[in-house]
Amino acid sequence: MTVIKMSRIYLYLLIFTLLNSCIGMKITFGNDNEKNYFDVLTQKLVKNGFKEDQIKAIYDDQKTKLALTSVALFFSHNESQLNYDQFLSKREIKKAQKYLKKHNEILTKVEKEYGVKKTIITAVALVETRLGTYLGGSSILNTLSTLSAIESPELKEMVWEAIPEKRRIDRETFERKVTTKSKWAYKELQAYLTYVFKEGIEPASIKGSYAGAIGISQFMPTNILAYAKDGNNDGRIDLFDHQDAIASIASYLKHYGWKPGISDEDAYKVLYYYNHSKYYVDTLLKISKELEG
Repeated sequence: MTVIKMSRIYLYLLIFTLLNSCIGMKITFGNDNEKNYFDVLTQKLVKNGFKEDQIKAIYDDQKTKLALTSVALFFSHNESQLNYDQFLSKREIKKAQKYLKKHNEILTKVEKEYGVKKTIITAVALVETRLGTYLGGSSILNTLSTLSAIESPELKEMVWEAIPEKRRIDRETFERKVTTKSKWAYKELQAYLTYVFKEGIEPASIKGSYAGAIGISQFMPTNILAYAKDGNNDGRIDLFDHQDAIASIASYLKHYGWKPGISDEDAYKVLYYYNHSKYYVDTLLKISKELEG
């Protein structure tokens, strides 16, 4: 009886130990293993001047994770082209006219301050985010972090496998783009973290386009630091606020050469900086003329 009893005790202890070990392994796998993909990135961020405790808090957070689907889009063939004519429909122009009326005070103020026509600012907001109604749902932090860390061989393969086979670019082009996009994303990530720390925003909270563009004006983080403005004078820059976004669009366009009385030819060149697409620029100019009546 004693032997049997002792054997059962040892058996229970063994089972308990194994279960406890498995639970521990599960926690490690679910929490730390994914974060290992960001280890080199976090060390780099700290080396480049970010506070270690802040960076650790961000990348230890469960909300910080790989964004394979979003990042895969950077390396996919674009089979469809946006139909810009949709923004010239009577329905969309009517929405833009209502927007002009609703935000006339800030638009008029910004037009006087920056010399950028309110109709062109409205046109940008319409095409970029349908006047702030379509802002994107991708995590900016996760997208930029994943793309910044993509040169890790294992992560690179994970992204490659995440690209739909029918839309995959060739491997040589993929390898070349990985290097350039990773460097680009790291600069944007640095700018993003600088922005959210300055504004006191939770890093994981901001959603935007798959490419990392933010707010009504769809600014990349480097453009936020360079051109974004506090349109409502509340001491903060929030591109999800219409007044801030309107002032920021005007600031950007003025920087690239917009001025009162600008010719169509020069206006085209300025707007091309916002989006390198002929169709995009042509659409903005047409919308602006429609709004001018």
